[in-house]
Amino acid sequence: MTVKVKVERLTKIFGPNPQPVLEKIKDGFTKNEILEETGHTVGVYDVSFEVKEGETFVIMGLSGSGKSTLIRCLNLLNKPTEGNIFIDDTNIVKLAKKDLKQLRQQKLAMVFQHFGLLTHRNVIKNVEYGLEIRGIPTEERQNIANKILVSVGLEGWENKLIGELSGGMQQRVGLARALANDPDVLLMDEPFSALDPLIRREMQYELLDIQSKLKKTIIFITHDVNEAFKIGDRVAVMKDGMMEQIGTPEEIIAKPQSTYIEEFIKDIDRSKVLQAKNIMFKCSALVSVKDGPRVAVKIMESNGISSVFVVDEQLRLQGIVTIDDTIIAIKENKGIADILRQDYYTADPETYMQDLLPMATNTKFPLAVTDENNKLLGIIVRVSVLSGLV
Repeated sequence: MTVKVKVERLTKIFGPNPQPVLEKIKDGFTKNEILEETGHTVGVYDVSFEVKEGETFVIMGLSGSGKSTLIRCLNLLNKPTEGNIFIDDTNIVKLAKKDLKQLRQQKLAMVFQHFGLLTHRNVIKNVEYGLEIRGIPTEERQNIANKILVSVGLEGWENKLIGELSGGMQQRVGLARALANDPDVLLMDEPFSALDPLIRREMQYELLDIQSKLKKTIIFITHDVNEAFKIGDRVAVMKDGMMEQIGTPEEIIAKPQSTYIEEFIKDIDRSKVLQAKNIMFKCSALVSVKDGPRVAVKIMESNGISSVFVVDEQLRLQGIVTIDDTIIAIKENKGIADILRQDYYTADPETYMQDLLPMATNTKFPLAVTDENNKLLGIIVRVSVLSGLV
């Protein structure tokens, strides 16, 4: 995948004379020691990472970790003390003021924690605002705004005032306003943290749904580890202005690189993070629909199993047969097609473990993981679901 955003050795120090502070950091002074001695605050220090096109890259950390400082550097609301920020092949740190303004209008958009909506405007006028600033004609920007409102679930609310909307709906308007300019990169600074838990979960799923359709490059800030692992393709954990670990949710859970990361993730609900694709395994013990029941018996015997999935030539799932049924079929001279069972569960690769648990509890067969064409990708046995929570 193409790298959309590249950050090289980014540092941001707040204060009138930041350069001497850099030497103190290199000499091992802590953030608190530097603040006490110099009055300067180290927001971000020596941070490097890449974000791929179409990726949702989540930056998480506790309060004071530097995550919000970092995201504000990415559109130069905070001017970096040192380092480079590339969007595509352009180092935006070196842009002239005019070019930076154009970049913000056309390539970057930001969604804030407290919405930042214009209360004297109705919904559609808020969504149109960025297009209006760019000088887009009225009819064109209205058409764009209407399409975006449909995509965020606000069709029919175009003429409502902001004060008439719930917190979740206001955040949808903020998201729609950011999307209206069709930005290459969407920056989201704790956008759901001001919402109550139920609405917050709804907005997380809404974002996942929108991202599945639009494939934007998203950099998302949160302090909530469950939120980070739910929506992030990759996650970066910050501590004291520096990157502690970067990886997929599965990589961070499986291989935490420090005691800090271990503490950070110890209370995470793994059933909301791990998916079918993380715990399934490829199954070599399969029967073709063209095979006979004796072949099925032989495969079950050699693999020590009492049931086996049946597929066609394209590996599309046809059903499952059991040892009992195949033995009866041999005696009664029946074929595989005559004894196929359908009383098993299927899941797609993105199904979360919390949704697999009731399936694993209620079935006597493995779970079949299939794609949109019913191709068998792998199977999940009950022990895999339960052990994945350990």
